[in-house]
Amino acid sequence: MVNISAEIPAGFSLATVHAGFKYKNRPDLALIVSQSPARCAALFTTNLFQAAPVTVAMDNLKKSPVIRAILVNTGQANACTGDMGISNCRKTLEILADLLNMDPEDILPASTGVIGDHLKMDLFEKNLPRLVQNLGSSTGEEAAKAIMTTDTFPKTSSCRAQLSNSMVKFWGMAKGAGMICPNMATMLGFILTDLRIDHKLWQKILADSVNRSFNALTIDGDTSTNDCVLALANGQCKAEISGDEDLNQVVSALDKICSELAYKIVMDAEGGTKVLRVEVKGAKDNSQAKMAASAVGNSPLVKTAMYGQDPNWGRIVAALGRSGAQFNPSKVRVSLAGVEIFSSGRPLEMDRDSVFEPLLKGRDVDIQIHLGAGPGSYTLLASDLTEKYIEINARYRT
Repeated sequence: MVNISAEIPAGFSLATVHAGFKYKNRPDLALIVSQSPARCAALFTTNLFQAAPVTVAMDNLKKSPVIRAILVNTGQANACTGDMGISNCRKTLEILADLLNMDPEDILPASTGVIGDHLKMDLFEKNLPRLVQNLGSSTGEEAAKAIMTTDTFPKTSSCRAQLSNSMVKFWGMAKGAGMICPNMATMLGFILTDLRIDHKLWQKILADSVNRSFNALTIDGDTSTNDCVLALANGQCKAEISGDEDLNQVVSALDKICSELAYKIVMDAEGGTKVLRVEVKGAKDNSQAKMAASAVGNSPLVKTAMYGQDPNWGRIVAALGRSGAQFNPSKVRVSLAGVEIFSSGRPLEMDRDSVFEPLLKGRDVDIQIHLGAGPGSYTLLASDLTEKYIEINARYRT
């Protein structure tokens, strides 16, 4: 297997193919294969309507956290498809395993698309051999394109970490533009590294990093039935963590991958034009800071105001007031795009339109809030809300 992309960690190969599931002009089926068995850290949706690929992937990981491949399709979510959906999902893995000379339990599935649509098994049977034939011929960018749905651009990130005994590579890709809200992973994400690492430590590092990134963003307040983040570490470069400094380097590298992908997801929000960074400080604790930030970031009124470049502080403080966080309203301070606009229970005197007109034109807008109630803090990425979001989702199934 030839790795044609220098950014991809050692021992991993990628493949894509246009199977014709839904999209006419681009690949819609992707494959990741590790030359050697890889330890898999994984997080899955907390939605009770878990899609068949989530169920099958979780079952496979219960048998062993050592994985060799990941198969991803777009076009059909294979969610709410009953026993047939589970059976079809397992059948795709059986076909692929036979072609790759491995066990079906060595492969994890992931799907995205319309909820309720079954896998098009005839197209899988026809195109899985082609996919395997293409193994090693696809770049990371091409693989990221193959997993897109309403995304407008492929989302990838890569970096290196210098450990005490070797250089380690990290690479990731994600898809997501709608049905995005912090509640596990909120999209499909795949991360690869050639690091050698204990599975339990790898799982903890991933979970912590996801909480700081993918779980700290929102587009529309909805979570999907298919969300997952799968991270493979195959140990191909022989590097291991030796001491706290190495551990810090690995954590920083994974945080970089996850945070960059999370930002790109919000930047590509369905119909979105803004990335709102909602930073709450001075909460009673971190949990209450998250409650306050989430109320602001998920508020349709705040979102539409930011789309309209309207410095409407009233919508922000109203969202704070109903968030459930405990604070004294007279101690709250709110800054928008770096300018304090609200303090001591009332707005500050200024010509708001002239002050904020140039500040709200850009893509990135900071909303900084201090509740004056304690040491808690939390930062959330959120999108604005536009007419285009309604247009996309009113006709998504067709």
